Amino acid sequence: MTETSLPAPLDWQAANAALTAPGAPYELETIEVRGTPLRCFRNAPRNLGELYAQSLAHDRTFLVYEGERLTFAEVHARATALAARFHGPWGLVPGDRVAIAMRNYPEWVVGYMAATLSGLVAVPMNAWWSADELVYGLEDSGAKLLLVDAQRLERIAPRLPQLSVRVLVARPDGAVPAGVTDLADELAAGQGAAPPAVDVDPEADAVIMYTSGTTGFPKGAVSTHRAVVHSVLAFEVNTAAFGLMNPAAAAQAQTLPPAMLLTVPLFHVTGSNAIFLSSFRPGRKVVMMYKWDAEQALALIEAERVTSFTGVPTMTWEMLQSPNFEKYDTSSLATIGGGGAPAPPEQVRRVEARFKGRPGIGYGLTETNAVGAQNTGDDYLKRPRSTGRPPVVVDIEAFDDAGRPVPRGEPGELCIRGPVVFRGYWNKPEATAEAIRDGWFRSGDIGRVDEEGFVYVEDRLKDMVLRGGENVYCAEVEAALYELEGVSEAVVFGVPDERLGEQVAAVVVTQDGHVLTPEEVRAQLAARLAHFKVPEHLFFQEEQLPRNASGKFLKRDVRARVVEQLGRGA
Repeated sequence: MTETSLPAPLDWQAANAALTAPGAPYELETIEVRGTPLRCFRNAPRNLGELYAQSLAHDRTFLVYEGERLTFAEVHARATALAARFHGPWGLVPGDRVAIAMRNYPEWVVGYMAATLSGLVAVPMNAWWSADELVYGLEDSGAKLLLVDAQRLERIAPRLPQLSVRVLVARPDGAVPAGVTDLADELAAGQGAAPPAVDVDPEADAVIMYTSGTTGFPKGAVSTHRAVVHSVLAFEVNTAAFGLMNPAAAAQAQTLPPAMLLTVPLFHVTGSNAIFLSSFRPGRKVVMMYKWDAEQALALIEAERVTSFTGVPTMTWEMLQSPNFEKYDTSSLATIGGGGAPAPPEQVRRVEARFKGRPGIGYGLTETNAVGAQNTGDDYLKRPRSTGRPPVVVDIEAFDDAGRPVPRGEPGELCIRGPVVFRGYWNKPEATAEAIRDGWFRSGDIGRVDEEGFVYVEDRLKDMVLRGGENVYCAEVEAALYELEGVSEAVVFGVPDERLGEQVAAVVVTQDGHVLTPEEVRAQLAARLAHFKVPEHLFFQEEQLPRNASGKFLKRDVRARVVEQLGRGA
């Protein structure tokens, strides 16, 4: 297709109207879900099993893991075989929970599919959890079966006698311990078996996804098949809308088969919903990494002709910082997305300048199945601090403390409504009632929505610094720090102050060879920010900031260290 023959670009409203009109692929209908009328996709698969089956139309590679390559049909056959074993010899029945505790292996995908296509409930568990945390997750969810890898098995093995859970191990390291079954043997035993005859209702539980809290034990967010499936279609419809808004970029993206680099854990919603589950319908190849490494990521992008990248902004930054960046062919990338934290505006500009593909960002939560808002291309360059607009089935509004919508452009707590929202926290009705009010999920994020519907996430509600009666949004200060030469990483937070209530503090990681002083940093920030936003306390270091399993900075840990230092007069 020549550029002159491309269709005329549509605006956001016209693109979504075309995609959701009667007879269109994403036609809408209103369904009452748990007492709330919601816009839903009329042609959505009823459950995840139907979603998986749609991938069988694609005769191509689905999973790439180091030297292993599996087609959609091969993965589906393995999942069906394992599901047959779950419902046969293992005696599981619909509604039983199957926990998965392993790093990103193909067996993770197979286990999740096997559980959810047969009416069981998948319980992804954080692979970084300690033995105590793993025990908590198993006991809290009431899991009947645990799928682990060798490392997680070693961690949990001493605690197994106290647990009423059976264990399957993938990729065992040596002999399989007594009482544990090799997953490979189960796959072989179930080969060729028919899938369990289970009709899974859209409102049946599909997954319990534990929230990624960094202190205390997390809550299990329960999502139905409808919610998970609609998250997949919500990503699809936004991608389609962006394509109608920029036909030239869409045509360029279609010159290669779709391929996504999986850099984030599958046990978080970005990895599971936005990448893994969103790959079935378009027949997208998923290239799995053993662990994050910027050099290896660049090599895989070149070797596998990866068309889409999604990770936390730190990952994109590390690729851009690689001294070998120009040696790799990254021209296949059509989109370079991010999430989990706001990307500094300077990074957005650098992505646009150095990659052939367009930058993007997404906002979502565990409780919304990773769906919230998305921003990409020209809109993102014009509004680098905005996370974009929500898909057509999702509403986002800012509310005040009394639960009333605030005027457009004013800050408040961002609340989200739509079929993608979870049904509640596992066995925690009080927490559920606090989180969901009149169908709206309270995100705990401070933000605003402008007149055009663009969402701006200013900060976590509890991370905002209240300095002498003035609100300081940490994300804004962090963005300003990233614009300074010599800054590689930065986190901003509040520390106690007797006079002001809180003062602003920042920890900055300097780039190799750069020396920064508090005086020069404050002087440069003062030219960009109001005086009360400039950090009173600045700390510099060369080592990377601590991160959790999904790559997000552990801001609480950094803050606790700084508060202790200040308490000692350091």
